[in-house]
Amino acid sequence: MKITHAYAAQDAKAKLAPFAFQPRELRAKDVLIEILFCGVCHSDLHQARNEWHNTVFPVVPGHEIVGRVTAVGSQAGKYKKGDIVGVGCLVDSCRSCPSCQEGLEQYCENGFVGTYNGTDRFDGSNTYGGYSSQIVVHEDFVLRVPENLELAGVAPLLCAGITTYSPLRHWKVGPGHKVGIVGLGGLGHMGVKLAHAMGAKVVLFTTSTSKVEDGKRLGADEVVISKDADQMAQHTNSFDFILNTVAAQHDLDQFITLLKRDGTMTLVGVPEHSHPSPAVSNLIFKRRSIAGSLIGGIAETQEMLDFCGKHGLTSDIELIDMDYINDAYERMLKSDVKYRFVIDIKSMRDQKA
Repeated sequence: MKITHAYAAQDAKAKLAPFAFQPRELRAKDVLIEILFCGVCHSDLHQARNEWHNTVFPVVPGHEIVGRVTAVGSQAGKYKKGDIVGVGCLVDSCRSCPSCQEGLEQYCENGFVGTYNGTDRFDGSNTYGGYSSQIVVHEDFVLRVPENLELAGVAPLLCAGITTYSPLRHWKVGPGHKVGIVGLGGLGHMGVKLAHAMGAKVVLFTTSTSKVEDGKRLGADEVVISKDADQMAQHTNSFDFILNTVAAQHDLDQFITLLKRDGTMTLVGVPEHSHPSPAVSNLIFKRRSIAGSLIGGIAETQEMLDFCGKHGLTSDIELIDMDYINDAYERMLKSDVKYRFVIDIKSMRDQKA
């Protein structure tokens, strides 16, 4: 198989730079995918800089992948050459634990195999992600992309989309529900779009007045400046569900008090330092809940893509060339993107031409 060209970090202090590796030969049920676009997730930066202290170097990030099938294994039957497909955050799991058996591979009790910085279950090799020209994936972890969607905008759906869709579906958000979305970034902007498409009344919470109009453009019925105590107080005891996408340490109580009796706030952002402990009384006296959620299983991710196809939803993106990735990381740290960087992998192939 031909060499895969990629961008990798060689250590925690190194910038991403050109890298080449030999992919595995196709196994019986593998699919070889020529990568067209790859989204840039904040997790990529964490891993490249070893901020979670588990990175195996060299690391090739990228788990928001859209591409074209170029070859299939001898027993693969789900996809054919030329199909447009996606790959998300995981490329394998144990397949046998209760979570896997229920289609919840993201909660695999033996640990799922990450698209990058994961350990292959069969040969023990380190997995490399989507900042590359091609990828080999078992067909069971490949997703079909709706034909009507713009492909670059689909890429972030494979992480940002499913991370927000899964909790909205699990807590049965729909018409008649009042739903809050906390934060308007890569995750939050998809949360607004999805909750609106599900028929809920959507209220966006942001600390930035500059995001009010954009929030409404994306589908929010109302935008609340969360630093304004009077605006917050107007919504006390009124939300069925709040999806909190903020990955920075902050006071949870200000949002918990906005929940109705039996309301739930689900956290999908992981801060570097834990949130201050919420007041237990705010939970007990209204039977409110705080929950967490992690991406989605393969079946649910396909469901999300089909839902987005039906409603014409993609991520708002800024398309970049591969050699801009280090600048993109610095801008991402400043939240200077609306709302997701996506790499045009063709730009890397052009460098090799």
